[in-house]
Amino acid sequence: MTVRSYLWGMRLSALAALAALGAVVRFVDPFRDGILGQALFYISLFFSITGLATLFLFWIRRRWSANEEAYKNVGLSFRQGMLTALAVSGMFFLQSFGMLFWWDAGLVIAGVLLLELWFLSR
Repeated sequence: MTVRSYLWGMRLSALAALAALGAVVRFVDPFRDGILGQALFYISLFFSITGLATLFLFWIRRRWSANEEAYKNVGLSFRQGMLTALAVSGMFFLQSFGMLFWWDAGLVIAGVLLLELWFLSR
């Protein structure tokens, strides 16, 4: 698969995830639909943030480095996009239970950064 087709697939997937997130926010009542409604929200939030963060990080890499080097790091952008989505979704999850404080957000971000450092060291 070429990088161009990967990027088009990622754009279409991000748009589909954003549409799904909008539909969940518009049509799903978390109190009426219970845990299924909440799970749909968090899953669509995760995938939409993953797509948007991946595209943004790849755009930054392509802007700041030579084009050939940026295309080699498309997997790195995807992994960092997923970790960003994991951190944001985790903070939304903590907030839904009223457990999100600044130190909890710091711990979530520190955990994601440590996980990324572990991936980079391998």
